[in-house]
Amino acid sequence: MRLETDPRTARLFGRLSRPTPATVLELALIGLVAVQAARLVWTTVTPLGPLGDWQAPAALTGPAQGGALGSFDPFFRLAEGGPAVITGLNLQLFGVREDRATGRGSAIVQLPDGSQSSFAVGEEIMPGVTLVAVGFDSITIDRGGTREQLFLDQSTPAPAAAPTGETTATQVPVPVISATPQAAPGAAPLRFEPRVGENQIDGLTVAPGGDGGAAFRAAGFQPGDVIVAVNGQRVTSSAQAEQALRAGVGTATLTVERGGRNVQISVRF
Repeated sequence: MRLETDPRTARLFGRLSRPTPATVLELALIGLVAVQAARLVWTTVTPLGPLGDWQAPAALTGPAQGGALGSFDPFFRLAEGGPAVITGLNLQLFGVREDRATGRGSAIVQLPDGSQSSFAVGEEIMPGVTLVAVGFDSITIDRGGTREQLFLDQSTPAPAAAPTGETTATQVPVPVISATPQAAPGAAPLRFEPRVGENQIDGLTVAPGGDGGAAFRAAGFQPGDVIVAVNGQRVTSSAQAEQALRAGVGTATLTVERGGRNVQISVRF
């Protein structure tokens, strides 16, 4: 039996060319685009929601921001955590920088020779004494395997607000700079605070004392003044500055850093 094809159908199939690799690739790309379009439509119409046994993550609770202040007792600091061993070394703590994120930090410590330096946790303060921890208002040192503490000296009152206005330099009596804190608030007419630069003291910041700023203004100081030299000697510590003043036999020439430049002030005491 012989099948005969309709002439029109035969002409239609005859017009179709044989498939080529380019045609196959084109059809594959068209199919891929169709699949992606279907996935896009499915994603658009599907409502958002958790898959499986989803549970909301618990809130991360880090250290409380006020934890340090809440646990700090300025009156009975040694009542908790057992007895603390206060160091008997001739050291004085001037400042701390506590790093709660890394557990490290640094502290400004005055050594027995009167020099002041900044020490990081793990550094040796003096032979056989290493800084091991920095706290809110104290540091912990390792002295021959024994942990001892050194607290900030909080007996010195906060500096008074510096007065504004232009003043002229004049010779007036000023007190000798003392490395030890004043016992009575307001007793000293001028206050001096060490300024630390590059891990060592490079000047003394001057502030009014307990006389309402009279001596501060009369001496020719201005707010923000920093004494960087006494009689030509660079300031490296409070004790060194005091020795340089006494070497002047009643008079001294102070080099003051003011507004990015150095000015000279003559004083007598």
